[in-house]
Amino acid sequence: MRCRMNEDTGVHYIHPWNLGQCVEGFGGVGKVEKSNSKRFQEGDIVTMGLNWMWQTYFVSEAAALEKVDRTVVGDHVSLVLSCFGLTGLTALLGIWVKGHIKPSCNQTVVVSGAAGATGSLAGQIAKIEGCKQVVGICGSDEKCHFLLKELSFDVSVNYKTESVEERLKKTCPDGIDVYFDNVGGELSDTVIKQMAENSHIILCGQISQYNQDVPYPPPISPEITKILQERKITRERFLVLNYPEMYEEALKQLVEWLRSGKLKVKETVEHGLENTPRAFISMMNGGNIGKQLVCVSVP
Repeated sequence: MRCRMNEDTGVHYIHPWNLGQCVEGFGGVGKVEKSNSKRFQEGDIVTMGLNWMWQTYFVSEAAALEKVDRTVVGDHVSLVLSCFGLTGLTALLGIWVKGHIKPSCNQTVVVSGAAGATGSLAGQIAKIEGCKQVVGICGSDEKCHFLLKELSFDVSVNYKTESVEERLKKTCPDGIDVYFDNVGGELSDTVIKQMAENSHIILCGQISQYNQDVPYPPPISPEITKILQERKITRERFLVLNYPEMYEEALKQLVEWLRSGKLKVKETVEHGLENTPRAFISMMNGGNIGKQLVCVSVP
């Protein structure tokens, strides 16, 4: 969404916001107030994967909406925006497709942005899938405590108060096998320098770079390029929209894990449409734990 404030978003699947038009969010869930389509009735709870308007009411084509299965989410309808939406699919499919995780290999996984919407799920999924050690990097002591006590990460690192390099050397003496990268920049350079041979980077996001006028993914230095080549580290961009054929299987797995208690979901909720910009800025500054949501009204 931050990229939509640039003249060039850097990606093919979203376009810049236009002056004079309502801002579009990255997904939403709401209640049907009136319908001219046989697919939906008044009172249905519906969702849209992309282009949900930042306004109280809006008109949509029926084909763009999907009815929320209340037997799956119950009254917790916002789950379709986190665990059961593109966020959860990104975490799970990123690990399945690009992580190359094998329970028998005793792998160490590092997640940056680990207390965010995708990172918090990715770390838990890595542990469920059989990784020996999961290390989460985040930006506050509160988040570190959350990762260790609520999500059962093995190690948490506060990059603002600790030396990430020294903590990784101490906690990952044999190197890092999988890196779920949500951040990019200097932090990711530090992690990559600690990675083992034949390891894998899941290039999910680069939030530290979104305020800069650079292409996506941002370029990396010759030093990091050399490390990737010499150690045969894979670093391929991951876009969940490229794997629609895997959504059904992945969603079934996410539902099973959440119901069994293996997976936990955290949300940070701002109330009131008028506070949406504040929530957005807070998210960009790392103020959220888990998925940042705005509750416009209670259905």
